[in-house]
Amino acid sequence: MAKIDSLVQAFLDQQKIAVVGVSAKRETGCNQGYRNFKQAGYTVFPVNPHLTTYDGAPCYPDLRSIPERPDAVFILANPRVTEAIVQQCVELGIQHVWMHCMMGTKPGLAAGMTSVSAAAVEQCRQAGIHVIPGGCVNQFLRPDFSHGMMRVVMRTLGFYSVN
Repeated sequence: MAKIDSLVQAFLDQQKIAVVGVSAKRETGCNQGYRNFKQAGYTVFPVNPHLTTYDGAPCYPDLRSIPERPDAVFILANPRVTEAIVQQCVELGIQHVWMHCMMGTKPGLAAGMTSVSAAAVEQCRQAGIHVIPGGCVNQFLRPDFSHGMMRVVMRTLGFYSVN
């Protein structure tokens, strides 16, 4: 099994997932990820400092505000937000982080469409956190046709190598 597959499986083996970046203003991949986790039976915590509720559930301003510690964190936000969230993961002892990037895990490939921060990836690695620096949870968990095709294309083109 390729390393991306083992990282994804380890992430998906967690039961309590914080989803950072849900939006009430527009439909996003983060919103779809939240719904996919929920439909798959995960305990899911939406995180956005500008919302108090999301999809009928309490929405938390940060990881520290969640009443129980998540096992893993999926981030679809600005890379500066990713850095702050990773710092909270370190403080809280969270061991699994997935930073969204629709174009796989090649650094710089989608610089304007990524949540990946090189500094946050390094911080995860230094702290022993299992990090997926790119890709999209929607390509692996309950993928619809387009996300399934994107996963095939990204894998075929070698965009899922993780160093």
